[in-house]
Amino acid sequence: MLTDNKVHTDAPDPAVAPRGSHRAAGGVVTVLVPAHNESAGITETLVSLNNQTHRPDRVIVVADNCTDDTEELALAQGAEVIRTVGNKDKKAGALNFALSRLLPDADPEDLILVQDADSQLALDFIENATANLLRDELLGAVGGVFRGGPGGGFVGHLQRNEYARYARDVKRLHGKCLVVTGTAALFRVKTLRDVAAARLKGTLPPGNGNGGIYDTSVLTEDNELSFALLTLGYRIASPANCTLVTEVMPTWRELWAQRLRWKRGAVENCVQYGWTKVTRPYWGRQFLSMIGVVVTLAYFGSILFALISGMGLNLQPFWIAVTGIFILERVVTVRFRGWRYMLLAATMYETVIDVFLQAVHAKAYLDAAFNRKKVW
Repeated sequence: MLTDNKVHTDAPDPAVAPRGSHRAAGGVVTVLVPAHNESAGITETLVSLNNQTHRPDRVIVVADNCTDDTEELALAQGAEVIRTVGNKDKKAGALNFALSRLLPDADPEDLILVQDADSQLALDFIENATANLLRDELLGAVGGVFRGGPGGGFVGHLQRNEYARYARDVKRLHGKCLVVTGTAALFRVKTLRDVAAARLKGTLPPGNGNGGIYDTSVLTEDNELSFALLTLGYRIASPANCTLVTEVMPTWRELWAQRLRWKRGAVENCVQYGWTKVTRPYWGRQFLSMIGVVVTLAYFGSILFALISGMGLNLQPFWIAVTGIFILERVVTVRFRGWRYMLLAATMYETVIDVFLQAVHAKAYLDAAFNRKKVW
């Protein structure tokens, strides 16, 4: 609960990292970086902020229940640090805590960038995101297009391919996106105030019940906030020129936990908002995902049955053609990574993560249907 939190702010050491004091077009740009034991990557994240072509006016690291040296490393890079104590609502609770103290004194035209502590922005991210936001009064948020960072072995490699396909999709749709990713998103202060007011008024789900921007009752707070903005009549976008690098899950176990949270959270966000003009496309995607799970089970089940029963596998022209379409899709959609990856994709070796994600989807649907305990 926010009432359990306490705040401690450490001012940056000017001798270590003097900060600019320019006022950006459209207002002061403040960056919030929620961080829980992020010592491994916080320095690199803050360096990417310090080197922006459009430097933010304030960078605030929201240190949430840290037991490592995240705070010290943040201060060494010239960031301000807000320390929460007793926050039980994870990232959403930490951000609500910081925003509740930041928004009341901010100008409506000021800008707030929320960025994950394990992500590094392209050096022109803030410049491009600000320009995109200021061009469109109804644009409620500008998110980033991310690519996977190094490491993670084979599972990391598969995620980098996956993210490259996502970037291609967003570019082809001219920045149109379903969700403003939580890895990095830029908002106007007045937009966030609209969200808070709508939560208190009952136009939107109540969130934490105190007008907090982020809904602390859900698994995917960025997805829910995207729904909230769209419900209020705003648009959301992830322009192709707003790029960043985010970490990949280093093991299959961690990838399973991450995707299970994402998928179940997305399903429950749809249930939370019901059947509306905003949510219909999202319900459609859930339906298609469920069809995909059934088709995958039928496909591999039929192969297994044929092998076990002794019927053997018979190649049919129709299914060969269908397989060819799948191969072509795998090859073309990974072109952002270059021709070597395109050739490799033709072997369909990525089927392993396709099946893996289908299993995650099935588990998420079952967990949501039976209201099993949520695990962050």
